[in-house]
Amino acid sequence: MTPPAGPGAPGALLVVGDVATDVVARHGSALAHGTDTAAEIRTLPGGAGANAACWAAYSGRTDVRLLGRVGRDAMAWHETCLREAGVCPLLVADDEAPTATVVALVDADAERTFLTDGGAALRLCPADWSPALLDGVARLHLSGYLFFADSSRELASLAAADAGGRGIPVSVDPASAGFITALGVDRFLAATAGADILLPNADEARLLTGLPDVADAAAKLSRHVPLAVVTLGSGGALVAESGAVTARIAPVSATAVDTTGAGDAFTGAFLAALLSGATAATAAASGCHAGAHAVGLHGARPPGRTDTGA
Repeated sequence: MTPPAGPGAPGALLVVGDVATDVVARHGSALAHGTDTAAEIRTLPGGAGANAACWAAYSGRTDVRLLGRVGRDAMAWHETCLREAGVCPLLVADDEAPTATVVALVDADAERTFLTDGGAALRLCPADWSPALLDGVARLHLSGYLFFADSSRELASLAAADAGGRGIPVSVDPASAGFITALGVDRFLAATAGADILLPNADEARLLTGLPDVADAAAKLSRHVPLAVVTLGSGGALVAESGAVTARIAPVSATAVDTTGAGDAFTGAFLAALLSGATAATAAASGCHAGAHAVGLHGARPPGRTDTGA
């Protein structure tokens, strides 16, 4: 599963996380309960981990790798989509569970509501991991969805421990306020205690700290990990270090058509910039630009992606 070493290997980004098939339904009117609502429906490649990897590659990283688990029937399609996006797929085929599927309902204001079937993504397990996957890797990024099932949470813990043993920094995107609530805040924070960066959105930051003010929440999170970067949607982002907000990143103007994957775009571009030597504030500004770009697109992947159905 380890890709061949190459000139870009020392700076590689390894993302471990979810690969999903997105069914995106854009509806211009309110959903009509019990009957039909006209919608534009497309089947697209997705998954928070996979999206972030694709945006990192789009943002200039030449060696981005993704470890994930998918249903065998959709594996070839997802591998093709990832390769075309510049990502090296390290996918595990699951013969028992289908690929994770997300139904994204996108309303007239471009806001999205997700119906999520974790499928094979949550069956990623320690047997799918090898320390050799860290060869040539400069940063490990873990999708928060890994922490919401026992087997994938165990793999995340193992991967983070191996990365720590090599001095490789680890970042985590908390991913879902709803799933954090179901798991429990204390369990999530304990599971991510070894990370050096947390990348929550405002709702997740408030939930993880119990603080209503997002700046206070960002500051508190940066006492749990060295660096907390909180995305504020159209409000930009906050960077907090060592218990204090150190930068407020201005928003980037955008006309939103679909906010699906905007946070993943921020994460991918942020990590790409960070690996290129940018400061946290500069990297967050790059993330805001990518997020603004993403909301103007249909689906969660950057331009040039394969967007026909599996």
